[in-house]
Parts: sequence; structure tokens; C-alpha cells
Amino acid sequence: MREPVLEVTIPGLSRHTSGKVRDIFLLDDAILLVSTDRISAFDVVMPNGIPDKGEVLTQLSNHWFSCVRPFINTHIISCDDSFIAMRLKEWGASLDTDTLAMLKGRCMLGVKAEPLPVECVVRGYLAGSLWAEYKAEGGEHRDVILHGIKLPGGLNESAELPTPIFTPATKATSGHDENIGMHEAVSLLGQKTADSVRDASLMIYEYTRIRSARAGLILADTKFEFGFHNGSLILIDEALTPDSSRYWEASMYAPGKSQPSYDKQFVRDWLLNSGWNREPPGPILPADIVMQTRRKYLEAYERLTGSQLQNSPD
Repeated sequence: MREPVLEVTIPGLSRHTSGKVRDIFLLDDAILLVSTDRISAFDVVMPNGIPDKGEVLTQLSNHWFSCVRPFINTHIISCDDSFIAMRLKEWGASLDTDTLAMLKGRCMLGVKAEPLPVECVVRGYLAGSLWAEYKAEGGEHRDVILHGIKLPGGLNESAELPTPIFTPATKATSGHDENIGMHEAVSLLGQKTADSVRDASLMIYEYTRIRSARAGLILADTKFEFGFHNGSLILIDEALTPDSSRYWEASMYAPGKSQPSYDKQFVRDWLLNSGWNREPPGPILPADIVMQTRRKYLEAYERLTGSQLQNSPD
């Protein structure tokens, strides 16, 4: 098993920006997103990463982008390593053997788009921040309205909602994103664009929810990012990975409590019991937590795609 990639440097190219997980390079008419193996929890990036996580994110996104292409245009040009290496050399990159090995499987080349200032969240189940809001409004005892959407009272944690709902969120530069309603989304995007991203998000969720169910997984909720390219709305960034989606094991589904997830749950649980104060820097994750988390990411990929991650030997 290879060492985790925590930072990406490409000789001859300047890194444009770095997020919690991705290092981004601008290449004139395109954008290169490189998924590292960094992992964050409670908005803090941990000092050690999860081997192969970045490849799971890139390859699983590539899988889903291909699946939804009949429904909506996406930003993706290619995830093919050879093609991307050729393009990088054209832009002046110096690619030695070590750099090529580091980039392998974790690069996505896409068109440049103007991203929308909201994240498009679809929820099919009462979990996460929606469950917290539901309880705070007294939903356990009566009907409530959250972000302009009426939800029936008496639902349990992790209960399936009567119908999937669209709950956009503002993008926070630091801290947590803030859930908003359609009214606020319209004020940020305009009526036509807000309606378009809502309809597209719900359509993609329904399609991928069914595909996930065939793999024995429940897609509880997910978030999408959209942007405009040459005047057209397209799906950008990543899609339907364990970093942006809540996947549950269908055979273990039991409403009334939090469900085991295919994501960084092992990391969160360990941190909650570690005594860490949730302020940076984060503590070094123990080897067993790293390995359990890695296995969850790989299993999610294998279940959803029906194949093993080729570039990630044990």
C-alpha cells in the first residue's frame, strides 16, 4: 500500500488554490482538479491522510458523471492519465516518474465554469443537520416547516421522507455551510436558474438513488455543485462520493438512530472520544482508524461501480 498523498506539486505549474481535499491548477482553457488523500472532520484537516481516498473520489465521480451524462452536461473532459499527462506537458509541466505515479488515478480535467454561489443538497432521509433542525423546531411532536418545506411531525431520526426534498445551502469559506430555502436560492440565483438546479438535482438524486439501491446501499442525501459554461448550466466539481453523500448499508437500516455510513464515520467517532477540542491542529489519526476508513471508501467504490480500484494495491 502506498503512502497517502497530502499535497500535490507539479513542476512547471503553479497551484491555483487548495481546498480541504483538492489541489486545483488552472490551465488556460481548462481546470485540473487533483484529489489528495487529505481528510477533514469538524472543518479541520487532519495531519495524516487516508491512502487511496483521492483516487476513490476521482474515479467514483468519473463513474457517476458518465452515468448522468444523458440527463445533464458536466464539466468533465477526461480522467485518463495518459491524456492528462500529455495536456500537462503542453502547458509546461515537467513530469518525472515520481510525479506521474503521484498523479495516477486522482486527476480530473474539466472545462472552466462559473460556479453558482450555492450548494444543491437533496435529502431523502431525515439525517444530519436536517434532523437537528427538525428536532429544534419540535418536529418529533408536530408538523414543521423547514426552509419553506412542510414536514410531517413524529418522524424518527433517519426516517425516509415522504418525498425527497431540495435544501440548498450557502457556501461557507470557513465553518459549516448554512441551509437555506428556495426563496433565498431565488434571491441568489434568479428564478430560472434556481428552478433549473432544483429540478436537475432532484432528477439526478432519484436516478442515482435507484442505482445505489441495486448495490444494496441507501443514498440518504447528497450535494451537487453547478456552474455556467458558455451560457449553459453544467454539473461541476465532484459527484456522489462518500465525501459529498451519505451512503448507508440497506441491510442494516434501522430508523430511530444514526446509521453506519460509508464515509469518515470512524474518524469522527474516534475524534469525539479523543478529547480533542475541535480546534486546529487536529490529532494524528491512529493506524487502525486510517485503515478502517480506507476500507470503507474502497468498499463504497466497489459496491457502487461493480469493480475494484485498479491503481490501489493492498
